[in-house]
Amino acid sequence: MNLKDLIAVSGISGVFRIAGNRNNGLIIEDLDTGKKKFAPARRHQFTPLESIAIYTDDDSTELAKVFSNMLEQIEDNPPANPNAKPDELREYFADVLPDFDRDQVSSGDIKKVIKWFNFLNERNLLSLEEETVEETKDAE
Repeated sequence: MNLKDLIAVSGISGVFRIAGNRNNGLIIEDLDTGKKKFAPARRHQFTPLESIAIYTDDDSTELAKVFSNMLEQIEDNPPANPNAKPDELREYFADVLPDFDRDQVSSGDIKKVIKWFNFLNERNLLSLEEETVEETKDAE
């Protein structure tokens, strides 16, 4: 699962691919249309998905690992509706990441993770194969 070139942009819903870099912002690419546009740094904040982690009781877990858990459980435990009640969202997230910090991870955070997962999964941008290859390389 490669989240390297994917970012979230404040003020614009969805996930985008970084198409280019300027000194005053980023050129972002829509994953559906391939259309590129400039997002100025004065107006937007950029968050690479690979740098996002979810607080756990001990430390934190990378978003890629959370997505991997969600992908493994998609048949038995499909993602909750992002507009579900906070209790339902927390219950689903507890199945995916049992040790998430219930005090620091808000319902809004869970909604965003589920929305991102659904968005990327619908576009076949998530897979378990890459992670297995990376884990094999790390073990050697």
